[in-house]
Amino acid sequence: MLNRVTLMGRLTHDPELRQTQGSDPKAVVRFGLAVDRDYKNKDGNKITDFFDVVAWRKKAEFISKYFKKGQLVYIEGRLQRDVWEDENNQKKTAYKIIAENCYFADSKKVSGEQNINQTDHADETTQKSNNYFDDLPF
Repeated sequence: MLNRVTLMGRLTHDPELRQTQGSDPKAVVRFGLAVDRDYKNKDGNKITDFFDVVAWRKKAEFISKYFKKGQLVYIEGRLQRDVWEDENNQKKTAYKIIAENCYFADSKKVSGEQNINQTDHADETTQKSNNYFDDLPF
């Protein structure tokens, strides 16, 4: 089985960093991602999809520090479905992307960011954050 999501889009707002409650609090960040489709509708308007994205621990701290509204980012992760009942006992469903790898996608000139390198760990620590697309061969 496979649950993989790959998106490139712009942040719809600055990331919101919070801490979970309890004896072992964990950093969690939420942000919106606007992703344009490759085609326009019949009226010639571009179509944009909007996604809720969540990241945890060191990755959350990194994102809250370096990612800003309007910035182009590349996200790899998984899709998660949440189901609950509201106050009227109506079943509700929401989908979100759980970010596992996050990269800057703006060119260095556009983003104004320095090339920031972080160590890549398998245990949800900060991923490499250099400009991912500068190294592609095409």
